[in-house]
Amino acid sequence: MGLIEIVLTVCALSLPDHCEEQHLQFSNDISLKQCTMTAQPYIAQWINEHPKWVAVRWRCEYSGTKDKA
Repeated sequence: MGLIEIVLTVCALSLPDHCEEQHLQFSNDISLKQCTMTAQPYIAQWINEHPKWVAVRWRCEYSGTKDKA
C-alpha cells in the first residue's frame, strides 16, 4: 500500500479560532480505517512535542492524495 498520512487538524490553545492541518506521514501496510482507529499514539506524540496546540479532528489518507473540496 505504501505511505499513509494522518491529516491532523490542530488549533492553537491561545487562539482557538486559529487552526491548521498537519500531515503525519509514515509507512504502513494497513487500511485507511485501521489507520484512523490506531492514530491516537501518533497524535499524542505530536501533541506532546507541540504543547501549544490541541488536536480537534483527524483522518487518514494515502500519501499524495489531494482531495480538497
